[in-house]
Amino acid sequence: MVESHGVAILVGAGDAIGAAVARRFANGGYTVCICRRDAAKSQKLVDELTAAGHRIHAFSVDARREVEVQKVFAEVESSIGPIEVCLFNAGSNVNKPLLDTTEKLFFKAWELACYAGFLVGREAARVMLPRRRGTIFFTGATASIRGGPGFAAFASAKFGLRAVAQAMARELGPKNIHVVHLIIDAGVDSEAIHQRMKAAKGIEASEILPDSLTKTSSIADAYWFTHKQSRDGWTHELDLRPSVEKW
Repeated sequence: MVESHGVAILVGAGDAIGAAVARRFANGGYTVCICRRDAAKSQKLVDELTAAGHRIHAFSVDARREVEVQKVFAEVESSIGPIEVCLFNAGSNVNKPLLDTTEKLFFKAWELACYAGFLVGREAARVMLPRRRGTIFFTGATASIRGGPGFAAFASAKFGLRAVAQAMARELGPKNIHVVHLIIDAGVDSEAIHQRMKAAKGIEASEILPDSLTKTSSIADAYWFTHKQSRDGWTHELDLRPSVEKW
């Protein structure tokens, strides 16, 4: 029988990385709370995990709205259980030439990928600190450490999120809160990437070389691995990429 743990709250949890992390932590004994702008989009996953005997809930929340973030954390803590794990996975991967990058686009990228991460991380810390335990995850990307052509908006937001994660790790680590920033330096093996590759290069999913994209289950396993680390050997930042990825 799987040991029962507390709650894993996943914010910005879509059908790729978020769903994989939900499955991994549910299998590890956690009650999973999926948070995204439209909770109904996670109904298939809720049905799947419920049928497998896991405890899972879905909430609609806009992570860019402080009041909504505070409300969902309060609701989970009061009606479901203590939050032991928090994942911030929202992103804003836009690629636009510099002169086509509007003020609105730049701000929206920062608001979703950086500001929302700060709000979620802060509220996670608020509930974890009195118990002096917990793990806070942030999903990063190649753009977290390298700004490429067309990525002025996205890279600035991901650089900012990385800084938030570092500052939190240094402040919260001595208080037994483990903060992890996972850099995914790869294309993720997901339906969205398959469609993007088909549109850009005419490549069908069946034609993609094996193991050339990082599987969402591998990303979820990396989060599980860092969560289970001993306090004397915590990882703050970990990068993942397939063996064929140029870096």
